[in-house]
Order: sequence, then structure tokens, then C-alpha cells
Amino acid sequence: MKTLLATTLAAALLAGPALAQDKAAQPPAGAQTTPMTPPPAGAAMPAPAGNAGGMTMADTATAKIKFVTAKPAEVTSSRLVGKNLYNNKNETVGEIEDLVIDNGKTVTGVVVSVGGFLGMGERYVVVDPSSIFLHKADGKLKAMVDTDKDALKNAPEFKYNRNT
Repeated sequence: MKTLLATTLAAALLAGPALAQDKAAQPPAGAQTTPMTPPPAGAAMPAPAGNAGGMTMADTATAKIKFVTAKPAEVTSSRLVGKNLYNNKNETVGEIEDLVIDNGKTVTGVVVSVGGFLGMGERYVVVDPSSIFLHKADGKLKAMVDTDKDALKNAPEFKYNRNT
């Protein structure tokens, strides 16, 4: 399950703003639609019919499981998380710690640890996914940004607790 989630998140990260809804999933022109009313507190928000939807916070799972076929060229989050982040001078400027997911389906940020030594004094910042470039050479993946250590150290801090 963790691998399926990781694959889905990485696909969303790489697709970013290029994602578009499938025209087949949209109602035909002139079709009647019924506005959705919010569910009672604590209940899951139902996904509109024909919508791919995203992960939803809920007490129980109410949607039938769907499977996807991952393309071989996609990058999984497990290959990103823990990866060092390099600048254009090939200096390590941070490490990818996590992904920020909005509305259960869109990766809106990449949590990066910066500064510190051996886990002491490090802090976290969130980088826009479109700022990170991936390079594949000799079967290895390298994550790069166009910045320096000082810019990352001076970026707004993200209060990150990986246990919540």
C-alpha cells in the first residue's frame, strides 16, 4: 500500500501543473448537474461521479478501490525522499524529507531539511516542486535546484513533525 501511495505521489509531483482532467470525465455540454451538499461532520466528502478524486480524510473508506498502471518512466516518492538536493555547483544544499499534498491529490511542496550537522540544528523549508529538476544518469537519480545554501537557510521555516 505504501508503494502504491508513493508511486501516486511521485506521479503527481512530476506532472505538476501539466495535469488536466480527462474530457471523458466531464459531463456533456448541457447536462444537468446537482450541487453537492457537504456531508455531516466526520463523514467523508463523496467524490463526484466520474472524477478521479484524491485521497480524502475520513473515518471509513466509502469509495471502491481503483487501480492504475504506472508507466516505467515515472519516479516514485521513495526514490525522492532521502535524496540529497544539489545546486548548480554540485554542492549539497539539503535533503528531501517529504512531500506536501493538497486536497489529497496534488503535490504542492517538497519538504527539504537544510543546515545542521548529523541531525543537529537542521531546519525545514518547503520548496515548490517546479523548482526541483531531476537528472537521471547511470541509473541514478539526482535532484537539483538553482540556489545556494544561504538562500535555503534564510527561507521561511516550515514547522515539520513527521509523526503527525
